[in-house]
Amino acid sequence: MSQNESKTVEIKLETLWDPVGVSSSNESSLSKTRVPDVNAKRVGIRTLGCKVNSYESELIGEALKTQDWQIVPADQEADLYLVNTCTVTKEADRQARQEVRKAIKRNPDALVVVTGCYAQMDPKACAQIPGVDLVLGNDRKLDTHELIPKLEEGQLPKVMVGDLDQHVSLPDQLLAGYEAHTRAFVQIQQGCDQGCTFCIIHVARGPSRSLAPSLIKRQVQRLVLNGYPEIVICGVDLGSYGDDFDENIGRFDLVDLLEELLTLDFEPDNPFRIRLSSIDPFHITDRLITLWANEPRICSHMHLSLQSGSTLILKRMKRRYDSAHVRERISKLRKAIPDLIISADVMVGFPTETEEQFLETVSMVEDIQVAFPHTFSYSEREGTPAAKIPGAKQVPVSERKDRNQRLRESAKPIELAAKTRMLGREVWVLPESKIVNDKYVLCRSEQYLSCLVPKTEIEKGKWTRVFLEDLVGDHLLAKTL
Repeated sequence: MSQNESKTVEIKLETLWDPVGVSSSNESSLSKTRVPDVNAKRVGIRTLGCKVNSYESELIGEALKTQDWQIVPADQEADLYLVNTCTVTKEADRQARQEVRKAIKRNPDALVVVTGCYAQMDPKACAQIPGVDLVLGNDRKLDTHELIPKLEEGQLPKVMVGDLDQHVSLPDQLLAGYEAHTRAFVQIQQGCDQGCTFCIIHVARGPSRSLAPSLIKRQVQRLVLNGYPEIVICGVDLGSYGDDFDENIGRFDLVDLLEELLTLDFEPDNPFRIRLSSIDPFHITDRLITLWANEPRICSHMHLSLQSGSTLILKRMKRRYDSAHVRERISKLRKAIPDLIISADVMVGFPTETEEQFLETVSMVEDIQVAFPHTFSYSEREGTPAAKIPGAKQVPVSERKDRNQRLRESAKPIELAAKTRMLGREVWVLPESKIVNDKYVLCRSEQYLSCLVPKTEIEKGKWTRVFLEDLVGDHLLAKTL
């Protein structure tokens, strides 16, 4: 089939191991762990929101297993349900309440713990849901395994939400793995000092705190040795890593950390790779660009925390850059990494945004070639400066939805061009899922493009070099070399 020929192929997938991605309602992948004692109590963990939440849910689950809890899928009957919530939008709050009610309905006699960012920001609303036994803030969420015995004995208050400026849960244990995932997430920092005017997460997560480089390195080492060929580095404000280290430690930033992690090399013929989960344009430094360009083990894919293409709107959002800075940084990055694929968070409908300013965002997406924009409409968050902007300057909800759709449509040619440009190229891919017709395996390239590879030519958990020969629907068709 020619490159320009229109093709429609029905692709039906039967998941063998889950792909990476931003969770909206993920079960803890620990649901597929070893079978414990049949008399062990059962816990179902539901994770909403970001990769940091996913990482923390895995830590909570592993700690509970040490107390002989059996991890089961969150949609099954359990003795304990834990809902790790998100509060990035009003819709996230609604989903959190919905998931809590589902758990209570599934087993009214079960203990129900609500934790995460929604629990931190609105513990009263969580506690008022009939059937909730404990609302646990982000300051204590990683202590869940220590608190459950006291909860069972009725020794805890219903709400335990503390001051994140005084204390916050940071990982101090090593995660063995994500049994249902090909990739593994590793959290390197917590919290944010930025305080964007539309965002409440810096309040829900507290100030930026970086994990010790030695702990991160040991975590990555353990995951790679346990068979994870890709490590996704994640955090609330990734590029701020190390800003909070005192002068006794000395300067040690994200680039220093990446350089340290890249000293790990277990299989020279099939090395593990690192993917950055999200980066602010402000943190795309010359040092990061140089390392990225010269280190093939850092995937040629970037998820950009862009938000807007209008300098005035970026200023009102209290972002750390303007549109000119974004263009300059991405231009330099693309010159260094020609095959870079960009995805990005983009907001439309921020208060006071005019049609002209929206079109500036469309132009930005086109100019820097964002192949996969994660577009979302502005959502008022109580307690944020943007929510206090007078109603007359708020963009109507219908207009927000319209701009959202228009922005998505404008990016489709960019996605197609990016995929077409890769045809005839050799890339590394990692398998994810099996096609029902038993012919192909769905893989993800280092650029995070979906590829179909004959199942007889691919091995689970291994990076494989392939040749991209065709485009079939949304997927690149590849053959191994």
